[in-house]
Amino acid sequence: MEYLNTSSEEGFILVGFSDWPHLEPIFFALISIFYSLTLFGNTVIIILSRLDLRLHTPMYYFLCHLSFLDLCYTTSTVPQLLVNLSGLDRTISFGRCVAQLFIISSLGGNECVLLVTMAIDRYAAVCRPLHYTSIMHPVLCRALVVFSWVGGLVNSLIQTSLVMAMPLCGHQLNHFFCELPVLLKMACEDTGGTEANLFVARVIILVCPLVLILGSYAHIARAVLNIKSMAGRRKAFGTCASHLTVVAMFYGSAIYTYLQPVHRYSDSEGKFVALFYTVVTPMLNPLIYSLRNKDVKGALWKVLGRGTDSR
Repeated sequence: MEYLNTSSEEGFILVGFSDWPHLEPIFFALISIFYSLTLFGNTVIIILSRLDLRLHTPMYYFLCHLSFLDLCYTTSTVPQLLVNLSGLDRTISFGRCVAQLFIISSLGGNECVLLVTMAIDRYAAVCRPLHYTSIMHPVLCRALVVFSWVGGLVNSLIQTSLVMAMPLCGHQLNHFFCELPVLLKMACEDTGGTEANLFVARVIILVCPLVLILGSYAHIARAVLNIKSMAGRRKAFGTCASHLTVVAMFYGSAIYTYLQPVHRYSDSEGKFVALFYTVVTPMLNPLIYSLRNKDVKGALWKVLGRGTDSR
């Protein structure tokens, strides 16, 4: 066995979807379309949030940062995946692999915390409407966003350091990017202690935010049920449905990937789950937040010169 460590100049061969060569042209076409839609949709959300005064609210401030995160997250993996699928180059240097792992872990941790801040915003809007503007003050909003970036960076630094400190055997990485569970499976030594430390870090960055989100929505659900009019209930639910959908998609795939033991992690299934959260979810987020949102549609028509509202 050859050993790779942080001082090694050797790289990896990304196996990707080469086990299914007949699917690679189809994947290449679909992922190219999805990536283009992701770039377009998230860029539009960012531009509209900056240009339209109606969107200068905490909800859209956080949504703007979520769109920026999705742009960074998908761009950190998809271009390399497209090159891999084309068969032009399936290699990645050790340094690039470490950098990619760090960036992906950082952005993922950032999104975990950012989704909590968005849940807090919805809680304040539904449960404390009279005090909303004082609670969600711009200074607090900026502090929450900074905290999400710092939390993601610290979490990524810990997890990346733990994994890359281990000696790795071989050069074939059975994935289309440097995914943490796959690298752990390549370790030449017992990973029990490292896995335990990583599990603690993942609980802090994954489970704790999810508990806070569920707690916020428990209070929101109770407040909505106390609203007597059906129209009021529908409006309150409508403000939260988009965020809940995004939370379900993000945490569903993240929990599957990062909270199960490494020996139970399936490389084949992991690739398709990774496709979902690196390609599909970033593409769907702008649609989820805009399709039923009159403010976003109104801002789009205004920018296009079609009027000042969505009617």
